[in-house]
Amino acid sequence: MFTPLDGQDLSLVLQGTIVTLQICALSVLFGGALGLLFGIASTGPVRVLRWIGAIWVGAIRGVPVLLIIFFVYFGLPLLSPGSNVPEYWAAVVALSVFASAYVSEIVRGSIQAIPRGQFEAAEALGLSYVSRLRWVILPQAAKIIVPPGIGFLVILIKDSSLVAVIGLIELTRAGNIVASQTGQPISSYLIVGAVYFVICFALTSLARRYERRLSVRVATPKIGDALTPAKGARR
Repeated sequence: MFTPLDGQDLSLVLQGTIVTLQICALSVLFGGALGLLFGIASTGPVRVLRWIGAIWVGAIRGVPVLLIIFFVYFGLPLLSPGSNVPEYWAAVVALSVFASAYVSEIVRGSIQAIPRGQFEAAEALGLSYVSRLRWVILPQAAKIIVPPGIGFLVILIKDSSLVAVIGLIELTRAGNIVASQTGQPISSYLIVGAVYFVICFALTSLARRYERRLSVRVATPKIGDALTPAKGARR
């Protein structure tokens, strides 16, 4: 028997929203750290590390995130009989692995976007490779990493809905439960969609605001400016 949509159902959606934000935050933390290492390795001087980074990124980006979730939740216990991976941590591990590959590409592209002269200047000062990265390259690359990083976070939040298939009650799963209890799928999914929209819109607005703060507006010179002498200049 269906029950009307009430505050208890909205409370379940709120709890699912909190779980979604938690697993995404942990995935960004763990996956971001791993992606940073692979991104630096992909641009480093050691060829073996560059190969490892390329293989990792290619392998993870070449399979669906749903398959990664299935492998972590169903596959890891088979590799270690008797063990069990809780739904919450299976979601965190799977999304962290997924995030690491994309963060690695963002880091690699940001480092390669730094002008070559910065590398040469740091090397001319006698800095070691680690010191060049720490004091010269990464601080500049961080400004480039943030906008696409926030864009990927939006993608990660939406893709986190796939962990509902392993039984974790996150935002999408909570919406499914509310829809089945109330018999109002349209209202339930509209609420879930509105929550996703608010989260993603807030992050997108944050990225745009950050880009505006970093942008430097340079006045476009007119055609006659180069022919017009400056005031006070001697003819």
